[in-house]
Amino acid sequence: MRNDRGAAMTPFAAILQRAVTATPNAIGGAFADPDGEMVDSFALIDPHDWAVLTAHYGVVLRHLTQAFGTWHYGGPEYFIAQHKGLEVIVQAVEAGYYALLAFTKSAPIALALENLRVAATFLRKEMA
Repeated sequence: MRNDRGAAMTPFAAILQRAVTATPNAIGGAFADPDGEMVDSFALIDPHDWAVLTAHYGVVLRHLTQAFGTWHYGGPEYFIAQHKGLEVIVQAVEAGYYALLAFTKSAPIALALENLRVAATFLRKEMA
């Protein structure tokens, strides 16, 4: 499989591309490690901006995980952040890794969440 620049697409990027194209108004999907470093992505915006956005939401996930751990509830499975011009869903994948899906206009949240959950399932399998 090839990306829009003709380069070979990794299995991770292909999984993310499917989630992005299946979600109305999506601008990108990312897969990152526990430190917020992007493992791979598929995005329609500037790669640097996308990497920064992905890393920042990794920090939020880490804070939520620590807070819930303090209360003995376990870490969050996912969270949704709605901003004026951007909506973001972050899904825990495994061992601190996470996936992220962002869209610019309101998308059906249930559809976006399901697309990201499916992507997370495939990302877990690809990690193995």
